[in-house]
Amino acid sequence: MPHMSRLFTRVLTSHFNFSPLNAGMNARNLLMAAVFAALAIFATLPALAANIRDIQIVGAQRVEPATILTYVGLNKGDDVTQETLDNALKNLFNTGLFADVHVSEAQGIVTIQVEENPIINQIAFEGNDEIKDDDLQAEITARPRQVYTRMGVQNDLSRLYDIYHRNGRFSANIEPKIIKLDQNRVNLVFEIKEGPLTQISNIRFVGNERFSDDELRSVLASKEAHWYNILSTSDRYDQDRLAYDQELLRQFYLKEGYADFRVASAISELSPDRTSFYITITVEEGARYRVGDVRVNSQIRNLDPGLLTQDISLKANKWYNAEDVKNSVEKMTAHLGDLQYAFAEVTPDVARNRENRTVDLVFNVSESPRVFVERININGNVRTLDKVIRRQVELVEGDAFNRSLLSKTEKNIRNLGYFSKVDVKNLPGSAPDKTVIDITVEEQSTGEVSVGAGFSTADGPLADFHIRERNLLGTGKDLGLSATVAGARTEFDLSLTEPYFLDRDLSLGGDIFHSTRDQQDQSSFDQKRTGAGVRLGYPLSENWRQNLRYRIEQNEITNVDSDASRFVRDQEGERITSAISQRITYENLDSRLFPTDGFTGWFDAEFAGLGGDAQYVSGKLGGSYYVPIAKNWVFNLLGETGAISGYGDSEVKINERYFLGGNTFRGFEKYGIGPRDLSTDDSLGGNQFYRGTAELTFPLGLPDDLGVAGHAFTDFGSLWGIDDTGSEIVDDKSLRASAGVGLTWRSPMGPVRIDLSKPYLKEDYDVDQIFRFSFGTQF
Repeated sequence: MPHMSRLFTRVLTSHFNFSPLNAGMNARNLLMAAVFAALAIFATLPALAANIRDIQIVGAQRVEPATILTYVGLNKGDDVTQETLDNALKNLFNTGLFADVHVSEAQGIVTIQVEENPIINQIAFEGNDEIKDDDLQAEITARPRQVYTRMGVQNDLSRLYDIYHRNGRFSANIEPKIIKLDQNRVNLVFEIKEGPLTQISNIRFVGNERFSDDELRSVLASKEAHWYNILSTSDRYDQDRLAYDQELLRQFYLKEGYADFRVASAISELSPDRTSFYITITVEEGARYRVGDVRVNSQIRNLDPGLLTQDISLKANKWYNAEDVKNSVEKMTAHLGDLQYAFAEVTPDVARNRENRTVDLVFNVSESPRVFVERININGNVRTLDKVIRRQVELVEGDAFNRSLLSKTEKNIRNLGYFSKVDVKNLPGSAPDKTVIDITVEEQSTGEVSVGAGFSTADGPLADFHIRERNLLGTGKDLGLSATVAGARTEFDLSLTEPYFLDRDLSLGGDIFHSTRDQQDQSSFDQKRTGAGVRLGYPLSENWRQNLRYRIEQNEITNVDSDASRFVRDQEGERITSAISQRITYENLDSRLFPTDGFTGWFDAEFAGLGGDAQYVSGKLGGSYYVPIAKNWVFNLLGETGAISGYGDSEVKINERYFLGGNTFRGFEKYGIGPRDLSTDDSLGGNQFYRGTAELTFPLGLPDDLGVAGHAFTDFGSLWGIDDTGSEIVDDKSLRASAGVGLTWRSPMGPVRIDLSKPYLKEDYDVDQIFRFSFGTQF
């Protein structure tokens, strides 16, 4: 290599003044010159670049060589340095396709040797009982026919631990293993030891002086582990829940007037055996504040701030309550909406005076014009006709805006049951004094087909079939067919209801029905009813509604036992009943299904004798009042009375009388009180009755979403009066009463209720029933 010879000569000449003419140089100098020359040559080698003459790929099986070349970024003719080789190595590792890579160069030939990662053939989970395979598979990113990488498995392992931790199993152990197959394939197996649940053993507080640990624990969503929490998951440690607990504590203290409160720390410690958590929350309570000055600062012209003062629940010198501030803002905003100020905003300004320990409040009301409804838009309804939704809207175009009516509109649309989501809001219109009401709905299935099974102490085992379409062809009509077959009764019913007959709030419906009842155990007969009816309902006011009904039915008393009471044997045979009835109801409940506040009352009257055999007049008057005492604590007081009387020469028959017991009077068997034939023990029913219930519903410390509640109740009342008398008949007006406790569960399989009650006022001939259980399911 001529250039190397010249370099060597240049080094010798420049550093040691060596030349052929200087022949007297000693051997030592010559040796040193040679060493330094060699060092200089090797020091310059990394900076030298050779041209790539060829690139060779070794070990590739699935990945095409051309694909590998695109990753390395090397081409023939390029200069090759250590830096370019390192970059090629790094690029190949970053693809995740290879388990090992070597890149080398010799005499212009670059050799790339690769070992490909295997392909995942199958993924399996072993040892998991609490969490299903599908749930675990959804959590990881590895999939069959994907490339196996150690980094990917480690990431998936971390995700699997996360899902077990979220399910309260911090002692879980997961070990990934691979089973090698032919053709560079592997099966990936996660061997899991789930371990026991990791529960919260203790929650303690530091720094709390005003409230005890027990009081603060009751505020938290997290709970300590106890045997009665078997249906709850709140005693499992959850980091997100602990963060929520801190916010709950803050809200609690602010509600009690501690405006400076803060959570200094919340520390969770896992026990060495990884089965328990110990939570320590350090709080700084601060001082308790009273309300100082309270006023309203309104930017709306000609608006008297005194109109809004009545919506403020905070009073001077009372303890400050942050929740009252929030409620006051909501009430003031709603009040302004009722005054047409649709876009007015209320902002509370809270100023603390730490010396006097008072809080001054200023509610600032932003400027806003009076607003009118410009347009009503309805979006999202595909099947339901616009008019079905629009007739629930309490406002029309051109009306003065009213927020209360807007809220009622949303409630009306939700109550239809046709939509899974309902969003009603007002948007700015084409001018500052105009608003657009925008209604967005998301339709849900309104057809129902169900098959049911269950058991009750009243009717024994039962099964039912039910098919219903609540929004027939999107018109809002309600069509239903139901059938129930039980040990003591069978019922069939076909009904059709038009809720807005003639496009007015006028419901019109019809029914065809057939039922049989086994009354052998109570009164030694069977009853069969077959008939039809027509219904008409309309509102009298916002809370009052009138319903009228006409029915005609054939009523038959059959299978009367030969040993039955003569008062029952005299009833055997068929009767035609042609009757008109009315029902007036008043309702201002917060919920029809699960009421907690409000009152509902009713008055029923029926007149039979428009043809047929039956001739009687009956009436019932009742009411039910709900009072929320505390969160999930509700007191209910119910009362009802009724009477029936024949006219002309007609007597009230046994199938027309009232009966009490079972669901209507707990502590007594169905038909367990009232007139009775002592010689046969047959219940005869009565013509007059009254009954009452006082019941307290309370939580059991379980999560609200479980739908479990406890009850304590007392029932009282009486039933008396029949049209015939005899020495064997007992019939008096004496008061009966019972008391008990109960449990209800709105289970996924249907409602479940258990009652334990015992009479404390009764007659000797009454029939007790201490335990009562009912259960139903649909699937």
